[in-house]
Amino acid sequence: MLNHAVDRLRAIALAVLLLAAFGHSALAAPFEDAVAKFANDAYSDTEEAIGALATSGNPLAFPVISALQDGRLMADPDTKKVYVTQPDGKSIDAATGAAVASVPSSASAVRLNNKLRRVVEAALGGLTLLSPDPAKRVQAAQSVFKTHDETMLPVVDGALQKETNKAAKLAFTEARAAILLFKSDATDVEKLEAIATIKARGDQEALALLTGLTGDQPAAIASAAAGATAAIQRSLALWSTVQNAWYGLSLGSVLLLAAIGLAITFGVMGVINMAHGEMVMIGAYVTFVVQETIRTRYPGLFDYSLLMAVPLAFIVAGAIGILIERSIIRFLYGRPLETLLATWGCRWFSSRPSGPCSGRPTVRSAIPPG
Repeated sequence: MLNHAVDRLRAIALAVLLLAAFGHSALAAPFEDAVAKFANDAYSDTEEAIGALATSGNPLAFPVISALQDGRLMADPDTKKVYVTQPDGKSIDAATGAAVASVPSSASAVRLNNKLRRVVEAALGGLTLLSPDPAKRVQAAQSVFKTHDETMLPVVDGALQKETNKAAKLAFTEARAAILLFKSDATDVEKLEAIATIKARGDQEALALLTGLTGDQPAAIASAAAGATAAIQRSLALWSTVQNAWYGLSLGSVLLLAAIGLAITFGVMGVINMAHGEMVMIGAYVTFVVQETIRTRYPGLFDYSLLMAVPLAFIVAGAIGILIERSIIRFLYGRPLETLLATWGCRWFSSRPSGPCSGRPTVRSAIPPG
């Protein structure tokens, strides 16, 4: 009895191993067949291969399609073998992931056209939909929203059911709506719900998506799309008006402060200051020089560079202002025309060295990350 039980256990273990082996082969075979299509040098086969890889669930799918996008996917038409040339110079078999000593000389990079490049971008976006990083999931969903590739719908649906992050879930919902809007066999109800979702997004990309609908839509769909388009255009126009008003107030406040400063200076001191802009320029260049010095010599302190640069800019500009007042302006109080000429001369002399010292006509201060 004991020997019989042992034999049965051995038979069960052997059966499990055989099922696992055959199951792995069954899963691997479609992936390998899809990879082999890259060697056919036909755009249609390449497109089919990209779609098959994107939905295969194989961990090699992402590096293979990434290599295709970067021109590192090599195909040998003689042996129908496909290889991935990695950034470090090493190569692997695209179908199995096994390392290879070298890529055959007869292999060449798989060709892409503009249509295939869009397909590749959509496939890479779909492959990152399940990334553990919420930011990457949102970015991938945005890519699918732009391309509205129908093949990504099952992946988006699966990701949407599992998603717990609020921002990512909204991005998946919008991506799903974009796909359904252009899906030929989607129902009218699905398309109307998709239009409502896209309308709620309300940005330029949503507007472009709605205006890209063909004119052969059912009356209800066409009417809903037209209404959503008009609503988004009104919203964007309103925001543009508010934005322009805000920019105008911002610029006006700067000019008002400058005018008030000049008026006070003239009213109290009797000085017409033509060098006020150069004081601002000096502060800006001090900020730039301090940040560049920290960035090149003390990169570990760059996050605090702006906090160091701004106070120093005030100190340097103020010191130069005091120097001009003590050396020139103090002798000209009550003589406004002469102060105008003197400060104009200070302006001219202070602005001449700025270009050669910076090495370029326009420089910008950097905003530390975070």
